[in-house]
Amino acid sequence: MIKKLLIIGFVWPEPKSSAAGSRMLQLILFFQKQDYKITFSCAANKTDKSFDLEQMGVCTDSILLNDASFDDFLKKLNPDIVLFDRFMTEEQFGWRVSEQSPNALKILDTEDLHGLRKGREIALKAEEEFSTQHLYNDVTKREIASIYRCDLTLIISKFEMDILVNDFKLPQELLQYLPFLIEDANKVRDDLPNFDSRKNFIIIGNFLHVPNYDSIIYLKNSIWPLIRKELPNAQLHVYGAYESQKVSQLSNSKEGFIIKGFADDVNVVMQNSRVCLAPLRFGAGLKGKVIDAFINGTPCVLSYIASEGIIENSYLIQDDPELFAKKAIELYKDSNAWNEAKDTGFKILNKNFSKPVFEEKFSAKLSVLCDSLYNHREHNFIGQMLMHQTMQSTKYMSKWIEEKNRK
Repeated sequence: MIKKLLIIGFVWPEPKSSAAGSRMLQLILFFQKQDYKITFSCAANKTDKSFDLEQMGVCTDSILLNDASFDDFLKKLNPDIVLFDRFMTEEQFGWRVSEQSPNALKILDTEDLHGLRKGREIALKAEEEFSTQHLYNDVTKREIASIYRCDLTLIISKFEMDILVNDFKLPQELLQYLPFLIEDANKVRDDLPNFDSRKNFIIIGNFLHVPNYDSIIYLKNSIWPLIRKELPNAQLHVYGAYESQKVSQLSNSKEGFIIKGFADDVNVVMQNSRVCLAPLRFGAGLKGKVIDAFINGTPCVLSYIASEGIIENSYLIQDDPELFAKKAIELYKDSNAWNEAKDTGFKILNKNFSKPVFEEKFSAKLSVLCDSLYNHREHNFIGQMLMHQTMQSTKYMSKWIEEKNRK
């Protein structure tokens, strides 16, 4: 019997624009190895950066919000597993999946904890130290409810696993730690450009992502002047998708602060750069820019937020602007320090992000859930309660919008 997976995407994957897009492709490749026939559906519009999923053998369908046509689509497809890409899609379509495909295993891929990111943003804007007061925001409440309503939730960061288990007391059987899945990074290590073959600094990230834009402004105002003072001929190359006018106007050749815009190949621009900078002040999840830097042998100076779930207690982690700049300058000038940091990156990749290890664990978890889904759900009373109460309001609001759209 053919196993079928339906993915409901919040957006069409853009692996060249965001870490979320790369993450989705990793999940698709995993399920293809498990012999699933995959359908990717999405209510958003495609862009010129959307990945061609059909070239991978993935079926694609555009779907409508608040429309019963999705019910017919779901009944016809009859999936074994439905994967929600971010909690918002579970809110929009979860009740329909439960009604039309009650026996389908429901998986939520959080990408990162949106409530954690929101709480940190609130604290930063208020110039307050982050606390549970900021964490217990409305986005977090919605996200936790979505986790309970699903059979399994994929968590990309160990730090976020600890928050969910220790702070929110979520049952561990509802969670699966699944970080970025990295092939043997040592395969290309010897072929990478060396210290002398590289020059300049790099920062990269989707400009639409608020933490990325904030980090660029912070870097330009508080850190780059310190680096530039010591290294007057060095440049900082700023890469990212969806460059707007407010981003373009930050470019200043006299200051060596150059907006480069969209990078068609992240590996090329990383390998041309000597040091990567990631001074994020808020955010959540794993930072794809840091992983990309390590894969390409590019040492990275990063803030505590950027390091979460990737690296701990390292001299590469600096939150103070002056110390951040000092470490960046050291890596740029000292080949021995640079090579040591490069080696650290490869050690982290091979130790903490081994693709075979985590794919095996995820596969085993899926096998257990598929064989005991009824019992699994019986032990999740809070999830049953939320399905009964919360989703009824979402359901009837959706039906009201559908009727309103018909008029």
